[in-house]
Amino acid sequence: MNYAEVQFSDRKSEIDLYQLQELFNIAAFWAKKRSIEDMEIAITNSQPVISIRNQERLIGFARATSDGIYRATIWDVVIHPDYRGTGLGSKLVETVLSHPHMHRVERVYLMTTHQQGFYKKIGFQSNCSTTMVLYNQPNLNLPTPEIQLQES
Repeated sequence: MNYAEVQFSDRKSEIDLYQLQELFNIAAFWAKKRSIEDMEIAITNSQPVISIRNQERLIGFARATSDGIYRATIWDVVIHPDYRGTGLGSKLVETVLSHPHMHRVERVYLMTTHQQGFYKKIGFQSNCSTTMVLYNQPNLNLPTPEIQLQES
Protein backbone atom coordinates (compact mmCIF):
# COMPACT_ATOMS: atom_id res chain seq x y z
CA MET A 1 0.00 0.00 0.00
CA ASN A 2 1.08 3.54 -0.66
CA TYR A 3 1.37 4.92 2.87
CA ALA A 4 1.44 8.47 1.46
CA GLU A 5 -2.34 8.14 0.99
CA VAL A 6 -2.96 7.70 4.72
CA GLN A 7 -2.00 9.61 7.84
CA PHE A 8 -0.97 8.08 11.15
CA SER A 9 -1.50 10.21 14.24
CA ASP A 10 -0.92 9.91 17.96
CA ARG A 11 -3.05 12.96 18.76
CA LYS A 12 -6.04 11.92 20.84
CA SER A 13 -7.76 15.20 20.00
CA GLU A 14 -7.99 14.19 16.32
CA ILE A 15 -10.13 11.12 16.99
CA ASP A 16 -13.76 11.51 16.03
CA LEU A 17 -15.48 9.27 18.57
CA TYR A 18 -18.51 8.79 16.33
CA GLN A 19 -16.29 7.54 13.50
CA LEU A 20 -14.48 5.29 15.96
CA GLN A 21 -17.79 3.87 17.18
CA GLU A 22 -18.79 3.22 13.55
CA LEU A 23 -15.43 1.55 12.82
CA PHE A 24 -15.83 -0.72 15.86
CA ASN A 25 -19.39 -1.62 14.83
CA ILE A 26 -18.26 -2.48 11.29
CA ALA A 27 -14.96 -4.21 11.97
CA ALA A 28 -14.67 -5.34 15.61
CA PHE A 29 -17.15 -7.90 16.95
CA TRP A 30 -15.59 -7.50 20.42
CA ALA A 31 -16.20 -3.74 20.54
CA LYS A 32 -19.67 -3.38 19.07
CA LYS A 33 -22.07 -1.08 20.85
CA ARG A 34 -19.44 0.69 22.95
CA SER A 35 -20.73 4.03 24.14
CA ILE A 36 -19.10 7.32 23.16
CA GLU A 37 -18.67 8.17 26.85
CA ASP A 38 -16.88 4.91 27.66
CA MET A 39 -14.61 5.16 24.60
CA GLU A 40 -13.64 8.69 25.64
CA ILE A 41 -12.64 7.41 29.11
CA ALA A 42 -10.60 4.56 27.59
CA ILE A 43 -8.77 6.90 25.22
CA THR A 44 -8.08 9.44 27.97
CA ASN A 45 -6.47 6.71 30.07
CA SER A 46 -4.40 5.20 27.24
CA GLN A 47 -0.95 6.10 25.95
CA PRO A 48 -0.25 5.86 23.07
CA VAL A 49 -3.40 6.10 21.01
CA ILE A 50 -2.78 5.72 17.28
CA SER A 51 -5.30 6.43 14.55
CA ILE A 52 -5.08 6.06 10.77
CA ARG A 53 -7.03 8.29 8.43
CA ASN A 54 -7.54 8.30 4.69
CA GLN A 55 -8.48 11.93 4.13
CA GLU A 56 -11.35 12.49 6.59
CA ARG A 57 -12.19 8.80 7.07
CA LEU A 58 -10.98 6.89 10.15
CA ILE A 59 -9.70 3.55 8.85
CA GLY A 60 -7.54 2.24 11.70
CA PHE A 61 -7.13 2.50 15.44
CA ALA A 62 -5.13 1.00 18.30
CA ARG A 63 -4.28 2.02 21.84
CA ALA A 64 -2.09 0.83 24.69
CA THR A 65 -1.80 1.16 28.43
CA SER A 66 1.65 1.03 29.98
CA ASP A 67 3.90 1.99 32.85
CA GLY A 68 6.43 2.97 30.18
CA ILE A 69 9.17 0.57 31.28
CA TYR A 70 8.07 -2.88 32.49
CA ARG A 71 4.63 -3.79 31.18
CA ALA A 72 2.17 -2.69 28.53
CA THR A 73 -0.96 -4.03 26.92
CA ILE A 74 -2.17 -3.25 23.41
CA TRP A 75 -5.92 -2.86 23.00
CA ASP A 76 -8.53 -2.37 20.29
CA VAL A 77 -6.46 -2.95 17.16
CA VAL A 78 -8.85 -2.48 14.26
CA ILE A 79 -8.56 -1.84 10.52
CA HIS A 80 -11.56 -1.03 8.32
CA PRO A 81 -12.42 -4.11 6.18
CA ASP A 82 -11.78 -2.13 2.96
CA TYR A 83 -8.12 -1.70 4.01
CA ARG A 84 -7.31 -5.16 5.37
CA GLY A 85 -4.55 -7.10 3.65
CA THR A 86 -2.66 -3.92 2.76
CA GLY A 87 -0.09 -4.06 5.57
CA LEU A 88 -1.77 -1.27 7.52
CA GLY A 89 -2.54 -3.54 10.48
CA SER A 90 1.11 -4.50 10.90
CA LYS A 91 2.20 -0.89 10.46
CA LEU A 92 -0.36 0.17 13.07
CA VAL A 93 0.92 -2.29 15.69
CA GLU A 94 4.54 -1.41 14.86
CA THR A 95 3.69 2.29 15.32
CA VAL A 96 2.25 1.56 18.77
CA LEU A 97 5.32 -0.49 19.72
CA SER A 98 7.80 2.16 18.54
CA HIS A 99 6.05 5.05 20.28
CA PRO A 100 8.31 6.77 22.87
CA HIS A 101 6.01 5.63 25.69
CA MET A 102 6.35 1.99 24.57
CA HIS A 103 9.70 1.40 22.91
CA ARG A 104 11.54 0.54 26.17
CA VAL A 105 8.81 -1.67 27.66
CA GLU A 106 10.14 -5.05 28.74
CA ARG A 107 6.96 -7.06 28.05
CA VAL A 108 3.94 -6.19 25.88
CA TYR A 109 0.72 -8.14 26.15
CA LEU A 110 -2.38 -8.32 24.01
CA MET A 111 -5.46 -10.47 23.82
CA THR A 112 -6.86 -11.80 20.57
CA THR A 113 -9.58 -14.26 19.72
CA HIS A 114 -8.88 -15.17 16.10
CA GLN A 115 -5.76 -13.29 14.96
CA GLN A 116 -2.90 -15.22 16.59
CA GLY A 117 -1.21 -15.79 13.21
CA PHE A 118 -1.25 -12.07 12.40
CA TYR A 119 0.41 -11.15 15.70
CA LYS A 120 2.97 -13.99 15.47
CA LYS A 121 4.19 -12.48 12.16
CA ILE A 122 4.92 -9.26 14.05
CA GLY A 123 6.85 -11.15 16.75
CA PHE A 124 4.31 -11.89 19.48
CA GLN A 125 4.40 -15.33 21.07
CA SER A 126 1.63 -17.39 22.60
CA ASN A 127 1.62 -17.24 26.37
CA CYS A 128 -0.80 -19.66 27.97
CA SER A 129 0.64 -19.68 31.46
CA THR A 130 0.29 -16.14 32.82
CA THR A 131 -2.99 -14.64 31.64
CA MET A 132 -5.79 -14.44 34.15
CA VAL A 133 -8.89 -12.27 34.27
CA LEU A 134 -11.15 -10.85 36.96
CA TYR A 135 -14.44 -9.54 35.65
CA ASN A 136 -15.90 -6.52 37.40
CA GLN A 137 -18.80 -8.19 39.19
CA PRO A 138 -20.92 -6.18 41.63
CA ASN A 139 -21.60 -9.25 43.79
CA LEU A 140 -17.93 -10.25 44.18
CA ASN A 141 -17.88 -9.41 47.92
CA LEU A 142 -14.38 -7.95 48.01
CA PRO A 143 -13.33 -6.73 51.46
CA THR A 144 -13.54 -3.03 52.13
CA PRO A 145 -10.01 -1.60 52.13
CA GLU A 146 -8.75 -0.65 55.57
CA ILE A 147 -6.47 2.00 54.11
CA GLN A 148 -7.79 5.48 53.44
CA LEU A 149 -6.44 6.84 50.14
CA GLN A 150 -5.93 10.51 49.49
CA GLU A 151 -6.92 11.86 46.12
CA SER A 152 -4.01 13.09 44.04
